[in-house]
Amino acid sequence: MKLNDLHQLNISPDHSQAMPVLFLGHGSPMNAIEENEFVEGFRNIAKTIPKPAAILCVSAHWETRGTFVTAMEKPRTIHDFGGFPKALYDVQYPAPGSPALADESKSLVTAAHIESDYQWGLDHGAWSVIRHLYPKADVPVIQMSLDYLQPPRYHYDLMKELAPLRKKGILIIGSGNMVHNLRLVAWDKFDRSNYAFDWALEAGDKMKKYILNGDHKQLINYRCHGKAFELAIPTPEHYLPLLSVMALKEEQEEVMLFNDKAVAGSLAMTSVKIG
Repeated sequence: MKLNDLHQLNISPDHSQAMPVLFLGHGSPMNAIEENEFVEGFRNIAKTIPKPAAILCVSAHWETRGTFVTAMEKPRTIHDFGGFPKALYDVQYPAPGSPALADESKSLVTAAHIESDYQWGLDHGAWSVIRHLYPKADVPVIQMSLDYLQPPRYHYDLMKELAPLRKKGILIIGSGNMVHNLRLVAWDKFDRSNYAFDWALEAGDKMKKYILNGDHKQLINYRCHGKAFELAIPTPEHYLPLLSVMALKEEQEEVMLFNDKAVAGSLAMTSVKIG
């Protein structure tokens, strides 16, 4: 099947091997246009996986009442931030959408009602990182929203139902940050390599242990882990994409970390590849 037929016909024939799954610590929107070690990490990880038929992205920057999936043919590039250089606002990422993948995703989920969205597009949680994986914008991309009314378990269980997409050549990406507290950012330390506050180190180290040990219950119940986690996850939207990705891990699959550094004291760029 040709790539541009994807959104008109079927998703893809079954693949013998499941596509990997990625959680990408996206950090500052400036990573979209800067050259740094994290951008290089995104590019390098793309070289280790087959080119997907399409991408389903769960971004920290699309929160809704209810759960939605973008279903337009041509999603717009959303510049959902302020105070950055004009060069960043000039960036367009004209990847096609995939109504067929949106429909397939909706049909797989039985535990919740998923609605189609024709207004959103691609926010910077999606395009700022995907453009480094596929700079030609030649892979269709859809987004699935985070329902801000629902608990962590809801998002984990919902994504588990999307596991069959992996056998159809679909790359599922969660985009957020494991540790993300903008109120406590040390702006004067932004250029200092791998700088983290003690509580950020504590929370990040425990998260990584749970990820590598497959202890998903501890990841889901993150609110029970004390002050360090409260500071690391003051609001859930940047953490939930990690849960979405971990839900898709099969029992024997390999998990690896990359871009495993902190920024400005209270942000973790740690990213995860499954499979």
